[in-house]
Amino acid sequence: MPKMKTKSGAKKRFRLTSSGKVKAPAAFLSHNLRRRSQKMKRQSRGTMILNECDARIVRRFLPYA
Repeated sequence: MPKMKTKSGAKKRFRLTSSGKVKAPAAFLSHNLRRRSQKMKRQSRGTMILNECDARIVRRFLPYA
């Protein structure tokens, strides 16, 4: 059997924790920031744990993570 390919866009954007959860940077922080509240911008710093239904999709993109 050939090896499965990892989605190269996903390997740049997501990391798996030791318990198997998917860490991702917060979205909506690249432009149009004048429309976003200061609270939203402050809480979106750093990374977040993805929801389980989204994490299932990401894990399929990263077969060897």
